[in-house]
Amino acid sequence: MTVTRQKYDEEFKKNAVKLSYASPKGVAEIAKDLGVNANLLYRWRQRWTSGGDKTRYATLEQELRATQRELAEVRMERDMLKKAAAYFASLHK
Repeated sequence: MTVTRQKYDEEFKKNAVKLSYASPKGVAEIAKDLGVNANLLYRWRQRWTSGGDKTRYATLEQELRATQRELAEVRMERDMLKKAAAYFASLHK
């Protein structure tokens, strides 16, 4: 039995976070009403403020991903240059 993951659009997530901050209900109860896991709603609250803006955490997380992507590219380039240097060095022996 395969379980397909439910995907929520960004607007739904932001609205859920706004509702969780504005409502007197607890986060778990709101998550249940929305049909999502409470842990998921807590994770969304880490990313967006009650106004729907990105939090500092989300901004840093996005910068980290971009830096990791760039590092992977640089490492790949470095490895290719090492192999090319070794190849050309072996030709001149």
